[in-house]
Amino acid sequence: MAKLIEQLVIPYLGGFQAEVGLEALDDAAVVDGVVFKSDSHAVQPIFFPGGDIGQLAVAGTVNDLAALGAEPVALACGFVLEEGLLFSDLQRIMASMKATCEKARVFVVTGDTKVVEKGNLGGLVVNVSGIGRRSEALDHNLAVAKKHRSRFKARWILDRNLAAGDKIILSGSIGDHGLAVLSAQEGLAFSSDIVSDVSPLNHVIQHLLSVGGVVSIKDPTRGGLANSLNEWSSKACVGILVHENKIPIRRDVRVACEMLGIDPLEVGNEGKIIVGVVEEMAAEVLNALRSTEEGKNAEIIGEASDEFNLVAMETAVGGKRILPMPVGDPVPRIC
Repeated sequence: MAKLIEQLVIPYLGGFQAEVGLEALDDAAVVDGVVFKSDSHAVQPIFFPGGDIGQLAVAGTVNDLAALGAEPVALACGFVLEEGLLFSDLQRIMASMKATCEKARVFVVTGDTKVVEKGNLGGLVVNVSGIGRRSEALDHNLAVAKKHRSRFKARWILDRNLAAGDKIILSGSIGDHGLAVLSAQEGLAFSSDIVSDVSPLNHVIQHLLSVGGVVSIKDPTRGGLANSLNEWSSKACVGILVHENKIPIRRDVRVACEMLGIDPLEVGNEGKIIVGVVEEMAAEVLNALRSTEEGKNAEIIGEASDEFNLVAMETAVGGKRILPMPVGDPVPRIC
């Protein structure tokens, strides 16, 4: 996917001079002060433990807007429906989207619907695009960051903002979403407690920004934690060291991954964030995150370093190993 975007998408569609443009490869773009994002979802099956494609589509776009420090304003939604999709299923998805919009306090204001012949679509594909605006909390957050890092000049929460010394906070356990979808795909009974973590996190992020000192935020979706950390390292030109015994992973998720030969660090999530924060504010940001329902199991899992230029993990037994960019997709069509 990374090579496809780099070798084909950017050469043809890049070049527009935006405040944060396509070439930045961040979670969203900024044009004339407006944050913009579009995201398509083809999860299969369309219903899975803990969520469905509608909830996923809304939360995914909301979280990508929020990751830059924006408050979502409005969404557009495009449906591609497969002939034969049950009206009751579509009605259930619409109800789920409505509930997710209400939780995020943002609404769909325009969109499009197409119907295609019955085939291999899997029911439906949903695209949700959104716009967001700058918040007062973002300005406060950046002022706090600049207080502790005098050369910090960023106007948005971007991947490239991460710098040596910054602490890395993970908002909770990883792997839940991917394993929940996999169980629905393959009819596997891992545990009745493994459900998707899909959720809009814009209010959580604004709460963290009101504390201050946050420099970068990512949601570890496709490719999981390993992919997100490597993207951070590459864009910010900084090394990252994470500590294996600090990464929260549910026991049943870990056991299921071991049984299937899957690395939980490469499994996608839809209701988690990783947060880069200046060292001096890390404890306060962690406490703020733990005060929320979505972040009650948050941990400081590592730090950025200028001693190397890759992602490394200190293992539970004290050794170190490189944590590479995932080379495949262990659980396809989970988002």
